[in-house]
Amino acid sequence: MTPPPTLLLALMLGLTGAQATVDLRTAAAMAAAGLCKTRPTDLVFIVDSSRSVRPSEFEQVKVFLAKVIEGLDVGPNATRVGVVNYASRVKNEVSLKTHRTKAGLVKAVTRVEPLSTGTMTGLAIQFALNVAFSENEGGRAKSPDISKVAIIVTDGRPQDNVKDVAQRARDAGIEIFAIGVGRVDMSTLKQMASEPLDDHVDYVESYSVIEKLTKKFQEAFCVSDLCATGDHDCEQVCVSSPGSYKCACKDGFTLMDDGRSCSACSNSATDVVFLIDGSKSVRPENFELVKKWINQIVDKLDVSDTKAHVGLVQYSSLVRQEFPLGRHNNKKDLKEAVKKMAYMERGTMTGQALRYLTDKSFSAGHGARPGVSKVGIVFTDGRSQDYIGEAAKKAKEMGFKMYAVGVGNAVEGELKEIASEPTGEHYFYTADFKAMTQIAKKLQINICHEEDPCECDSLVKFQKKVEEALQALTKKIENMSKRIAVLENKIV
Repeated sequence: MTPPPTLLLALMLGLTGAQATVDLRTAAAMAAAGLCKTRPTDLVFIVDSSRSVRPSEFEQVKVFLAKVIEGLDVGPNATRVGVVNYASRVKNEVSLKTHRTKAGLVKAVTRVEPLSTGTMTGLAIQFALNVAFSENEGGRAKSPDISKVAIIVTDGRPQDNVKDVAQRARDAGIEIFAIGVGRVDMSTLKQMASEPLDDHVDYVESYSVIEKLTKKFQEAFCVSDLCATGDHDCEQVCVSSPGSYKCACKDGFTLMDDGRSCSACSNSATDVVFLIDGSKSVRPENFELVKKWINQIVDKLDVSDTKAHVGLVQYSSLVRQEFPLGRHNNKKDLKEAVKKMAYMERGTMTGQALRYLTDKSFSAGHGARPGVSKVGIVFTDGRSQDYIGEAAKKAKEMGFKMYAVGVGNAVEGELKEIASEPTGEHYFYTADFKAMTQIAKKLQINICHEEDPCECDSLVKFQKKVEEALQALTKKIENMSKRIAVLENKIV
């Protein structure tokens, strides 16, 4: 009897007993809940197993493939999966027609062995175009109702041309995702991938973290109820519609102009400081994505002289203030200043940066306003090289609302230590820099000052006086009506 695919995946991961049960429960939850159905797709993995890929690393690639398969709706009328293995030669490991169940596919993936020779990526793409996607191998006829997708995983520079053959594959209707690992040639990935490149090119530093891309590819093939899966940016109420959604608010709240946020009070004056990790591990291309992410959040703020003020601090081995609170009090100037921020590189001294935030950024000398709510937004992509505990605790004790955002190798424990309570609402993590857009949508900075109790008492007294006056007026009107009726009877 063939074991279920989740058990096969557990064996691949080296998990046993309760550990396997817990880790795989999440993987199976989406399918079990029926929240995601993949549209009919012919999916072919094109996997580099050249000599630069060590056997242990190739095992990690197979785990990644198996986890992506776990999130698919596999079947002859749903998603069909093939696997092409390549080095100097190409081997069709799994045909689209071979396995019609997840269990069969996962078992076949576990049996794939590395070829351990050169890196003929162009040859592999040509093979996929001519053979793997062909009707003889189980590929379905071209149709607007059936997607054709190739996911290429490689860690080096190809020894043949990929640009022309990748273009032919795309022209044939194949959507290509390119995943690069380690010292991969990024320009080659861009030559292979479909547009937009931001959605189709991914990079991970090592095979040990390639699993973090699993969710992205599960979601890429998922046609779901966006409200049910939580894949929306509504602050309170999500209303589903076919392939989309709209946001609404609970009773007593008003939907804001951004169409996502809800407010029960007027926009309060707020001082917001971004604390941005500019260490070497971020990489220049990802730093540009971080700047775009900052400006996405700025777009949601009511930036003005009297409402939201924004400051920006970058850190690596040192801390550098890019601009203080109050220097740019309109969105246009503020966003231009963010775009001009130069990448620092070097280390990751998050503790030192947090101390700068508490001691200087929110001080009057750096533009902070007395009596105004303070919000700190910390971004990092890795483990801090110094102690953060004391500074993180001090920030929260001083009444700052702290958000912690992590990407890639960021440490969840450190993010939670930085974030305000409840931590579930104040810390965010994603494996992929390109997914930071979703965090920007979900991160809501809503600060309402508590009402002055004196003002509330005055309002209540005023309301009571109005009610009493209306009651008295109503009685007078009733008495006048009675008198008029008496007079009319006398006249008659």
